This record gives sequence, structure tokens and C-alpha cells, in this order.
Amino acid sequence: MTKKADAGRLTDSERSDFLSSMRRTAAPAAGRAAAVVAPVRDVSFETLPGFRMLKTQRAAADMLGLGNPFYQTHAARAGAHTVIDGRLLLNFASYDYLGLNGHPEITAAVAEAAATWGTSVSASRLTAGERPFHREFEAALAALYQTEDALLFAGGHATNVSSIAALLGPKDLVVHDALAHNSIVVGAELSKANRRVFPHNDLDALDALLAAARDKHERCLIVTEGLFSMDGDGPDLARLVEIKTRWGAWLMVDEAHSLGVLGATGRGIFEHQGVDPAGVDIWMGTLSKTLVGCGGYIAGASDLVTFLKFHAPGMVYSVGLPATTSIGSLTALKLMLREPERVARLQANGRRFLEKARAAGLDAGDSWGYAVSPVIVGDSLRTVMLANRLLERGINAFPIIPPGVPEKSARLRFFISAAHTPEDIDTAVSATAQELALLEQEGVSVGKVADLMK
Repeated sequence: MTKKADAGRLTDSERSDFLSSMRRTAAPAAGRAAAVVAPVRDVSFETLPGFRMLKTQRAAADMLGLGNPFYQTHAARAGAHTVIDGRLLLNFASYDYLGLNGHPEITAAVAEAAATWGTSVSASRLTAGERPFHREFEAALAALYQTEDALLFAGGHATNVSSIAALLGPKDLVVHDALAHNSIVVGAELSKANRRVFPHNDLDALDALLAAARDKHERCLIVTEGLFSMDGDGPDLARLVEIKTRWGAWLMVDEAHSLGVLGATGRGIFEHQGVDPAGVDIWMGTLSKTLVGCGGYIAGASDLVTFLKFHAPGMVYSVGLPATTSIGSLTALKLMLREPERVARLQANGRRFLEKARAAGLDAGDSWGYAVSPVIVGDSLRTVMLANRLLERGINAFPIIPPGVPEKSARLRFFISAAHTPEDIDTAVSATAQELALLEQEGVSVGKVADLMK
């Protein structure tokens, strides 16, 4: 065994010396007869921060007879309809934007992939090697964004975390939208770069922030989303490109919820706003929404991809994407481009939901009316109660409460699909408006329940 291979190992003699040293440290001081008694510590998981809050929230829900809206068991594939507790429900909590989950062409491609390649590549691509389906899919993604190359990751969240953490360091600056996804925030924190936040979609504030801080750092990364998953709106991409160019920064756009949703053919925000995609340095996206798989990708310059292949922990130390997912999502991408009518149908459904919601007096915030529209309630308890009552009426819409969204902005989040019918949309909006009006009449609030629990 080489000296390099032995690095970090102890010889038998060194190990013996180490253990003896530890025993001497733990032994009573000289002259003391009493044994040292370790302090009693509570090592239960209930001591974890946030656990007590979970128990309090559950107690309040039990007092009101509310079921748990989280981690529901669905007895059907994700799509415009689902089955919970044996009941067929309208489903507005699925990312299947184009209705491709379970498409016969995709399932056939996945079955063939499993038969040919098995269900795992069994190690990281760095060690187990490339497979043709990896490079074929990456070439298709690079062509979509008109970039030199692309790179697939096994997890969408890990794509942001790993890439941002690898690209930046303590001498750098990362600036992101205040409503950026958790994966962006975690990646920025792990990078040890100076992290700054600008108010949601406020590009004047971003410009001012860079004027004050850019020259104090070596590299700078600006991160935003093409379509924000909690609010259904997005940024002015052309102005972002102008700002990043003027300040000498990289621009990264998370397209998780905009691929297949924005633009005439679903290519995303650059197509939607008529902006040259070359103005964006790093395109990021996930496979779990429109592409009905699991994982993520980065598209950009070949130097970027080469660097991440050897420095992004989520690439180097993670198993590669299996053939079933790679080929299944690639087939979904081909279907998206081949059938733009799916994108048009999704966009029509999204507009209908937004128009109907606003006409009914529901607060949809600044949603653009595509695949994501919130119904902002404000109070967390009423939001959960609203979701529960809609479930009783056969409609599944997921409640989002702090810390998932800022305080006093709890909401139901409606994901719209090309597979929803106009009647599905109308039913959901009408029921939501009716049940919310009833809750407001009843005067239910977090404060009221807190008083009852005293």
C-alpha cells in the first residue's frame, strides 16, 4: 500500500497511543477518589428546533378535527386527477404540466431502457463511466438552450446546491431574488460566498446592490427563476442580461417551472420574452415537472460543464442518472417539442384559472397565469382548513404555510395541467371562493385557536 493510500490511517502503535491518551483525559484528576460522572443530557429528537412547533400545530389541527394535509398517500399516478382514501379527486398538486406522465411512448421507452441497461448505472459517472443515453440527453438539452454543453444530475435540488457551491468561494458574491428556491439559498450558503438578497423581481434594487458591492468581490453570480413556484410570476430577463453584463457577473436562471410552460413551444422564459438565450450564463432545470422524471441539469459553456463534472459534489460523489430516467425524460422533451398544442392548452388553462379566480375575488398575487397560480389567504390555519374543506369536496390543492412562504402570506398553490378541462378549472375556482367566504364568516384564525389552547 502506498503512503498516499495510507494517509489518514493509524498504525497499531499509534492507535494504542491514541486510545491511552483518551483514557487519561477521561480519568479523574490525580488525588481524587470519586469517579467522574458525565452530565445527563436529553438526547431525544424532541429537542430538535422546530419539533415543538410541529407538535403544537398538530394539536391545533386535532382540536379542529383537521386531517394532516402533508404526506398524503395517493393511490394513482401523478396527474390532473388522483385517488386519496379511495376517492377520485381533481388534482391541482402535480407538476405534470403537459399531461405526459404515463404517456404510452414514454412508458414504452422506459421499459426498453430497463431491459437494455437495467435500473441503475451503479456508481458515479466519474468512476462507472458515461453511457450513450447520458450524452444524447445532454446534447438535446444543450440544443434547447443553444449552449455548448449540458450536464445531468441525479437530483434537482442537488443541482442548484452542488453547482452554486462549487462555482463560488469566500471572495465572491452571490445575489439572488428574495423568493428564490431553497436549493439556491443552500447552495449560496455552502459556497461561503457573501450572499445578498434583492426584493422579489425588483431589478432597480439589484442594480443598486451591485453598485455598492460588486467591486469588493472577485466573481459575482446573480440567480433568479424563470417562473417562481410559489407565486407564478417571473423576472424581466432582458434587463437582467443587461445588468449582469454591465457589472461583469454570471447570470443563472432556474427553469424548473418554466420549461414546457413558457413560450410558444415550451422552451422557457427566453422564448416567452424573445431574449437571446446566449445572454444567460447558466441555465438550470429539473426533470420532475414537464419532463416527468427525476433529477436536474445545467446547460451552458463547455468550460462550465467540464468544471462541474470534476468539482460539483452532487456530480462527482453521486450515482449517475439511470437509463430509465434519462431516456424517459428525453422522450418527454421530444414530445414537448413535437406537440406544441400541449403547451398552448396548458397556457389556456392557466389563463382561465387566473381570470376566473380574480373575477371571484380571490387573491392570486402577481401570477402570470400559466402553470402556477396561488390563492393567497394570509392566515396559516385558515389556509389549512380551506385545503381540508376542498378535499372534502373532491379537490386536492396543497396548502403552503411559513416558512415555505413569508409570514402572513400562506396560500393554496394550484398547479395547472394541460390535462385539466375547462370544467375542472371552473369547479376548483368556484369551490375555493365559496369555502374561503365561509371561513371568513366563521372568523377562524391562528390567534383564535391559540386562545383556545391556553
